[in-house]
Amino acid sequence: MIRVLLIEDDPMVQEVNKQFIEKVEGFKVVEKAGNGKEGIEKIERYKPDLVILDVYMPNQNGLEVLYHIRKEQFPVDVITVTAANDQETIRKMLQNGAVDYIIKPFKFERIQQALENYKRYTSKLSEKTAVSQDYIDEILHKKVEESSEDADIPKGLNQLTLDQISKYLDQQREAKSAEDVAEGVGLARVTARRYLEYMKKIGHIKLDMQYGGVGRPVNRYIKK
Repeated sequence: MIRVLLIEDDPMVQEVNKQFIEKVEGFKVVEKAGNGKEGIEKIERYKPDLVILDVYMPNQNGLEVLYHIRKEQFPVDVITVTAANDQETIRKMLQNGAVDYIIKPFKFERIQQALENYKRYTSKLSEKTAVSQDYIDEILHKKVEESSEDADIPKGLNQLTLDQISKYLDQQREAKSAEDVAEGVGLARVTARRYLEYMKKIGHIKLDMQYGGVGRPVNRYIKK
């Protein structure tokens, strides 16, 4: 289990981010902090594996927190989740070791991708004490097979989300609408519909059109 400290000053955003993080298998939010100073104190106290860090905060902003983490050499990784979208802030956060940078507002699939990449990275890195260049390249970059698999997917779709939808449908006994899938996986309905139509096109699922009362029939999808 990867232990996460969430440093975010907005309580509502805190809760949404917590739900997103814990929806990804293998991650647990062990504590939350509402400002930078409190965040540093809780890093020292709880010793998390990963910090999800906002930039715009009172009592030490995210950049100052990251400087402090690196100065004190805390053994923790950082993913930045913030509304800050200026080049200088992005560059400084990455230069100081943020492993990913997510700009608000964002969809669940983006933080899911970041966390899955981080989990793959930490898992691979812990397997061996001495490694080759090929092994490092495998950790830092997707394998050629994975890249070629993604290359077959239409622009705007990604394999992680396809896998998530496929897993969700595997667990369903009845056909589900795009709205059902969107709610179950944590996507916008229009995004879920795009993935479902693609999966139907390549033969992974089938369409089960259901007619109710007055109005249009509802398109529902189920695994073949």
